[in-house]
Amino acid sequence: MTLFDSLYLPQGLALHRSMQRHAGDYTLWILCMDDEVYVMLGHLNLANVRLLPLSKLETEELIRVKSDRSKGEYCWTLTPFSPRFVFEADPLVQRVTYLDADLWFRKSPAPIFREFELSGKQVLITDHAYAPEYDRSETSGQYCVQFVVINRSGGELVRNWWQERCLEWCYARPEDGKFGDQKYLDDWPERFSQYVHVLADKELMLAPWNATRFPYSRGICWHFHELRIVRGWLAGRYAVDCGSYPLPKPVKRFIYQEYFKDLRAALDTMRRFGWQIRTQRNRTLIDIAIEFFAGYWQQMWRIRAHWHQPL
Repeated sequence: MTLFDSLYLPQGLALHRSMQRHAGDYTLWILCMDDEVYVMLGHLNLANVRLLPLSKLETEELIRVKSDRSKGEYCWTLTPFSPRFVFEADPLVQRVTYLDADLWFRKSPAPIFREFELSGKQVLITDHAYAPEYDRSETSGQYCVQFVVINRSGGELVRNWWQERCLEWCYARPEDGKFGDQKYLDDWPERFSQYVHVLADKELMLAPWNATRFPYSRGICWHFHELRIVRGWLAGRYAVDCGSYPLPKPVKRFIYQEYFKDLRAALDTMRRFGWQIRTQRNRTLIDIAIEFFAGYWQQMWRIRAHWHQPL
């Protein structure tokens, strides 16, 4: 299951396309963060997708904390609630895997679930596995809320504890050993030792922060952290800002260029329905300069560790 609003529909559609290719027998539950994306996804009628409208599911306790948190912080607050919403919607569901909307599958996730099942545990979490030069474990957490598996039987104790903590405090700043929904996971292997398994094979879940540490080839999922759609120099054109982490050339070619194909398909779908494509980050003078001097050649370029790709 995943969650996103209408702004991040392109990433959500790219995730779905990758799951159609690689996930086998699955159901992608989508917690629709606004009514607009609920309507849009309803029109698309995507295969293997079930929709959950947040506006029909928000509890009084969630509504109470919502006004005190940014949109991103509220999404983080909802992360531990999302498996609960699925369990309540369908009593036959025995396991929920939470996925960040900017994840993308390049292979079958079967090896991940095989390791989890062999562990005999009830919850699976994944290590950031930072490259040493980008280690942010102290502030952002040892583990990443990007791919979290929770079994209905046995996992509720952990999920419930996490839910209560996120209701109490979930902000985009380090404070007293906390950060968002994520640093709460730091002591799970000790606090919930009989329930929680940490994915041992760190090369299966990759991201820009460890692209220089591991070869891309064994990765099953790639987390496109920091990637944002920005407005292009020409009217009606868009580009992708790929973020601040330097990436090896093979990663650009075999990971990012392939992901761009799914993003382009997502934008084409939105154009076909006449839906507005909104930029996910404000353009800067650097963006404008890049676009002016480089034009819209089908290539990638870099400046100040950011690189852009026309869509």
